[in-house]
Amino acid sequence: MKIVLRSILNRFPNLKRRLRSWIDNIPFVRGVSTKYAAIHQNDVELQSNRLRDSWQSKDIPLRQRALVDKQLLDYRSGKRVDVFDTMVRALHALPINVSRVSVLEVGCSSGFYSEVFEIAKLGFDYTGCDYSKAFIELAQQRYPSVCFDIEDATALKYANSTFDVVISGCCLLHIPDFEVAIAETARVARGYAIFHRTPVVLGQPNVFYRKQAYGVETVEIHFNEPQFLDLIAKYRLDLIATYTLSESLDAGVGSANRTYVCRKIAQ
Repeated sequence: MKIVLRSILNRFPNLKRRLRSWIDNIPFVRGVSTKYAAIHQNDVELQSNRLRDSWQSKDIPLRQRALVDKQLLDYRSGKRVDVFDTMVRALHALPINVSRVSVLEVGCSSGFYSEVFEIAKLGFDYTGCDYSKAFIELAQQRYPSVCFDIEDATALKYANSTFDVVISGCCLLHIPDFEVAIAETARVARGYAIFHRTPVVLGQPNVFYRKQAYGVETVEIHFNEPQFLDLIAKYRLDLIATYTLSESLDAGVGSANRTYVCRKIAQ
């Protein structure tokens, strides 16, 4: 059926273009993120500043939550959800010898990882923070017994070494001042830092994109992996485990999505 449809559309290019345009303008039909366009290096600062507050949009939280609730339903029923399974595996593997582990998730959005940890029976003292007031309000509605704060990942108000584990929850890719965010993650961590679902490129420099996320224009950064790992080391984080969610590599050039687990080196 797909082959027949493709053949018909190839015979009518104008119809194909109109259909493609229609699909691209329906949120979530092709996925969470659509309409990627690389930003020229000379325009990175301008576009980053223009779009730096995109994730504070009130349009994003409920749209994201609709997708997350489906994943949580699957996860609670015992089905595999790769991004959840990867995080839980990473946390299970940490050699933490305390009776109650304190965890901060930076960029927690609507706080759904607190539910993931509850399903996985991890028993953590979880705190979530996000710089979007709309996301935090939704998190507080969904999980009223959990602590949530409105915080900027580049200027966290928590004291040094406050949390046993700090998770950078798939937010670093949307933060133009990502080095400052890495430094802040390292600062408030007492034992470990996890950079979850980090898009990296191999054999090429950092790549900046404009894209539509849940129908809202945002910036997304794909990090040169060796440079990213150098930044981790710069802030006294020792990489102890890497989990690969996806990878594409051809002749040394490609991309991957990984979760990096780091141990904080005592000063």
